[in-house]
Amino acid sequence: MAREASADAGGVPVELLGDYLRLLTDAAVTGRRPRRAELDAVGAHGRRAAEQGVSAGRAVRLYLSAARRVWRQLPHLDRSDDSEAVRAAADAVLHVVDTAVATLAEGYAVARRELVRREESLRRELVDDLLRGDSDLGGLVERAEPFGLDLARVHQVALAAPGRRLPDTEAAISALERAVFDRLGDRDVLVATKEGLLVVIAPADPVAGDRGRGPAGNLGTLMHGELDRLVRGRPWQVAVGRPHPGVYGIARSYEEAREALTTARRLHSDTSVIDAHDLLIYRVLLRDQPAMVDLVRAVLTPLAQARGGAEPLLDTLNEYFACGEVGTEAARRLHVSVRTVTYRLARVRALSGYDPADARDRFTLHAAVLGARALDWPRKPLPA
Repeated sequence: MAREASADAGGVPVELLGDYLRLLTDAAVTGRRPRRAELDAVGAHGRRAAEQGVSAGRAVRLYLSAARRVWRQLPHLDRSDDSEAVRAAADAVLHVVDTAVATLAEGYAVARRELVRREESLRRELVDDLLRGDSDLGGLVERAEPFGLDLARVHQVALAAPGRRLPDTEAAISALERAVFDRLGDRDVLVATKEGLLVVIAPADPVAGDRGRGPAGNLGTLMHGELDRLVRGRPWQVAVGRPHPGVYGIARSYEEAREALTTARRLHSDTSVIDAHDLLIYRVLLRDQPAMVDLVRAVLTPLAQARGGAEPLLDTLNEYFACGEVGTEAARRLHVSVRTVTYRLARVRALSGYDPADARDRFTLHAAVLGARALDWPRKPLPA
């Protein structure tokens, strides 16, 4: 009967039944109910089923199939004309089935939670070591294999920052896993948390001429679209690092995504999806901060003498350069007249000595404006 029940359940090991068949026959013959120790043994079999990778449905089917077969093989009930005796036996057997299956499922659930917690801990440790980039390479490759991560491929890292602190990140992680796994598959993708941010490590084989955006180039858009559906956490901001090969490429992409997120916050940017590639100029500018501070001080601080301060002039320069030095477009973006833009550009030339229309001066002014945004000047004083 045990072997036939195992076959019904798809080949589940018969050892998971333990003394369950004896409990059923005892209940049918004597009406005896299971003792606590016997139920504890059933719960242990449930935990063992989870550890062996047997699905909960197949484990339950094993127990139900065994009960059905035991009932059919009870000869004293088959020949009995006493309906009360049959009813009492059926009640006792159903009680064993009900209690045993519930205990089996409870043991299974406990083991699954422990396995999930253990896997989550291992995944978090793996992600931390991958993003840090200073761990043993051979050990990382071995630890990444159970998660389906091929460290020889090209990967990129994306970080998602919630608008306010999430009390529970499980819903956000589940939403991201569903969306990313559906698009990219569940191999070579890791989703975790780090320092209050959601982290996604995904494959991205770059294509020449696509500015570093490969098949996963829309990873940031995909993540933001899924997270924005959640009630909590909005507004979300997602930063995506550039694709890089190998183990250390993951750490490099993570640093780029983190720098992009930090830079966007310093620029007071409300852009939903930030591409680290688009902010490379700020990495160059801020690499030598003393030189950048000196440039901003020499070129732009005279603008503070203007009526209304330097900020309106800086905003005008920023939009003027962003739209390709087209005055009408800059005026449209600033919601002012073309005459106002022309007047402000003239004030910049008069106060700073640099002409936005001159090719040589334009580069200096543009670099200084980008540096001022990165330094958050004039909202904050320049570093000493």
